[in-house]
Amino acid sequence: MQTRSLGPFTVSAIGLGAMPVSMNIEQQYPAREDAIATVHAALDAGVTLIDTADIYAPSWERMGHNEQIVRDALNSWEGDTSSILVTTKGGITRGEGESWGRDGSLGYLRAAAQRSLVNLGVDVIDLYQYHRPDRWMVYGEIMENLKTLQAEGLIRRIGISNASVEEIEIARQVLGEGNLTSVQNEFSPCHPGSYDELRYCEEHGVAFLPWSPLGGTGGRGRSIGERFGVFREIGDVHGASPQQVVLAWELSLSPVIIPIPGARRPESIADSARASDLQLTEDELDRCDAAVGIER
Repeated sequence: MQTRSLGPFTVSAIGLGAMPVSMNIEQQYPAREDAIATVHAALDAGVTLIDTADIYAPSWERMGHNEQIVRDALNSWEGDTSSILVTTKGGITRGEGESWGRDGSLGYLRAAAQRSLVNLGVDVIDLYQYHRPDRWMVYGEIMENLKTLQAEGLIRRIGISNASVEEIEIARQVLGEGNLTSVQNEFSPCHPGSYDELRYCEEHGVAFLPWSPLGGTGGRGRSIGERFGVFREIGDVHGASPQQVVLAWELSLSPVIIPIPGARRPESIADSARASDLQLTEDELDRCDAAVGIER
């Protein structure tokens, strides 16, 4: 497994998005032991980055479900977990009757981070990502609140998610040089709209974590080779799945990119992890670029 830099951390080039075992479009969730087996499969494949969030849960009453799955999987894995980086997110609210909102206030973020500490079974969160902008607040003020959590020792490093170039720039300015560790935005052949944010992150040495790098749940990831035939054709040449080709192509876009494909089954993440070692030719990369509409 190749590795990449995520701020001060060295992690696998392919991470695991743990969300699907707790929340997905189909609302079909594996049994707890099967969810843990999926995380174990990622670890067995050399994955050292696991992404979760407090809202990833089957229902509002079970907030923290995904964080707890990750905790239990790490505690029950027979290998060495000292190099595993678990990242979580906060800032989206989920209340009674599945009422959703956003809250970037200091009080809410502090309480959310404290709950995540308990759910994850840790004393400090290595990387805490602000999940989605609260349009009722000035973005810079939210970043100041994250700095406060950092100063209080609740979180070690700061990331943001679903952010524009302007918001990334504000975060860099408020947090200080080198203190913005990562940006997590949706990016895939189906949704390449954050390419400008990726380029900005590369320019400033900020890790870029594409969520739904294969197109998302609901069968979209499974059908990526049908929607974009070039990934299936190239995969046939290499004896690789279309999903592996997509991830290998994404890795080629920038040294700061670290895809975090989601998985509900051990087989899915084991397949995705193999993309780290798949080398595509320049011609193959050009064909992928053209199919997606990317100009490097």
